[in-house]
Amino acid sequence: MNPYSRRQFLGSTSFAATALALNPPNLFAQQAGERPTRADGVTVLNPRGRVPIGLIIDDSTCLVNLNRFAMPQFDTAMAGANKTYHRDWREWPVEIPDSFVRKFGEWCAGQGVKGKYSIVPYPACVGRLDRGLPGWTQRELNDSIELVRTLMTPNWDIHPEMVTHTRVIDTKTGHPYTDHSLKFMENWEWTTGRSADELADYLAYALRILKNVGLSCEGITTPGGFGNKALPQLAQATLQSVRDVFGAEIPHYFRHLYSEGTQSVAPRVEYASGLDGADPRCVVSIIGCTGDWTGGWDNTPPGGADKFITEDLQSGRMVDVIARGEPALMLAHWTGIYWNGQELGFKVFQEVVRRLHARYDHLVWMKLNEVARYWAARELTRIERTANRVELRAPFACPAFTVRFAGPANAQPRVVRGTQPPMSYPQVQRLLGLKSNTWHRDGEMLTVCFDLSKGANTLDLT
Repeated sequence: MNPYSRRQFLGSTSFAATALALNPPNLFAQQAGERPTRADGVTVLNPRGRVPIGLIIDDSTCLVNLNRFAMPQFDTAMAGANKTYHRDWREWPVEIPDSFVRKFGEWCAGQGVKGKYSIVPYPACVGRLDRGLPGWTQRELNDSIELVRTLMTPNWDIHPEMVTHTRVIDTKTGHPYTDHSLKFMENWEWTTGRSADELADYLAYALRILKNVGLSCEGITTPGGFGNKALPQLAQATLQSVRDVFGAEIPHYFRHLYSEGTQSVAPRVEYASGLDGADPRCVVSIIGCTGDWTGGWDNTPPGGADKFITEDLQSGRMVDVIARGEPALMLAHWTGIYWNGQELGFKVFQEVVRRLHARYDHLVWMKLNEVARYWAARELTRIERTANRVELRAPFACPAFTVRFAGPANAQPRVVRGTQPPMSYPQVQRLLGLKSNTWHRDGEMLTVCFDLSKGANTLDLT
């Protein structure tokens, strides 16, 4: 198997330790691009002074139980040499029913859970979502897509996880290549040596299928090892294709995760350009922080809730990352959450959420596009300070933008935008009471949370 496959890392060893050994620094050499000047003494905090958390769900789609159809294709590509793909997949259900999507989505909505939910556009070559799924009626497919649109999209980003998650599609013909080897599997070697334009063409093909069925996307997810040996090209292709197909202002992608260790899991803002012009650009790499502990993509037993956060609420990977103040974005596979109808992964996740909410009162659930937007604004907003004014020039608008700085004892921060009258906001007594358009004082330090507008923003302290 390709040693760069996320799927292999999740199924066997820790990604964090292995990734550093297998990936020389130049493979992660995406360019940061432009960075603005920053005034000393002004700090951008997490939104509302809280720690973002979320759930990244891979391998989901409409109706099709992806692992059941992917397993024999992976086995063929490996020429039978990998026992991982010798499971009795014929006994697995062909469908993950919409009744489970509704059960999961409604429970998550009730708990405030947000994140990313993949929709594989042409799942395992079974059928294109915009043209029909053999084995299901068109009414069933339409209802499934509508369920995603109405129930999931308010709280979940929708990503294509490439086109099929198995065999590579010839975008000129719409058919899989006749070569069934690893060289033409999305999870393995096809991206190696490809240009950014070639990858953008492939990503755009996937994105257009979802656009055809009325699902909007601001990012993409890579299946397995897709792009692992073409990381700069992948980042540029994401920026190009998501802007071209959906006009997304801040494209993002999920490719990396670190399930242990001290490696930062903060988003990486890449290829920033034109920050002072009318068309600022960047792409954000979203990084996961846990392993596949809710049940493997191939129905291996779940690692369990303790790996996220222990029963006594004192340790676990989520505890470690939250303590650092970085976004704690968990990983799960939809096939493992459903676990052939036993819902083993769902039960694990429910317990993880219960424990997180029992331990913490300073978390904020966020969709990946919300995390990407905040980090882009955090890194790319120019900040200048005079005696009683903080000047911010933002290439991107951002809700709940939160900054801290020292201010006069009698300061009442007001937000000024262009020729509009200054806006005064209420003071809150606790930092955790911050929400958009409020501020908090702690001694000489002021923390202001406000909706950052694109362009010029001024915090007036007079």
